[in-house]
Amino acid sequence: MRQYRFLETITTLYVTFQLISDVTASKLITICGVPLSVTVLFFPVTYIFADILTEVYGYAQARRAIWHALIASVLAALAYHLTLLIPPAAGTSDAAHQQVLGTVPRILVGGWIAVWTGALLNDYILAKMKVWTKGRFLALRTISSTVIGELANTSLFYWIALAGIMSGDSLVQSILVGASIKVMVEIVCTPWTCWVVRTMKRLEKEDFYDQNTNFNPFALYISNVRPSGCCSSAARDPQCATVQNNCTEQACCAICAK
Repeated sequence: MRQYRFLETITTLYVTFQLISDVTASKLITICGVPLSVTVLFFPVTYIFADILTEVYGYAQARRAIWHALIASVLAALAYHLTLLIPPAAGTSDAAHQQVLGTVPRILVGGWIAVWTGALLNDYILAKMKVWTKGRFLALRTISSTVIGELANTSLFYWIALAGIMSGDSLVQSILVGASIKVMVEIVCTPWTCWVVRTMKRLEKEDFYDQNTNFNPFALYISNVRPSGCCSSAARDPQCATVQNNCTEQACCAICAK
């Protein structure tokens, strides 16, 4: 597998913001008169990192990051639960830990399902749209994929975790307002996202197109086999600075650009 300079750093940031969202999800704030988790303000950052991973390195690398985040979240939840089972020292209180770390299992599982589904949808749509548009309209692609991903994420979480606790009208209202705010954060950050994507493509000499990718969400193997044809020809072209795994970097050479 090809080695990248910034792939692990971006993956680490993605996982970090996911774990931050897990711990802070129980804090509610009011926006437009609607009670929402404070994570609506910074959970969308995970989608920005996901867009960078998918756009630069491909869907398979983004899918790998999603699984890393899910595994880390499950392990963290188990550690939090074990922490709460251990009696506190004499003279101290465990109330604060119970309030912050004592997440109801239904909410916890709802969050895992929502994050996993929404993130995979976001990455899948972005990867497919990149191939369909031949790499054009980056801003439109990142926003479009975020709309679908965040709507799925927010809908699943509220229906699984809060249905029956909130009234039907409040549930729908919270879903629409929450998803809208997340998308707005993505839109505001789009210029920065596009700049980072262009910079990463230049520094990594990578611009992956998912033309032959296995989109199975459970396929964790990332192939390093190049398809035959133009790549073998490109490798013999002295003007090619880089040969992509899928031979689609337009800056590489005329052969790869076709």
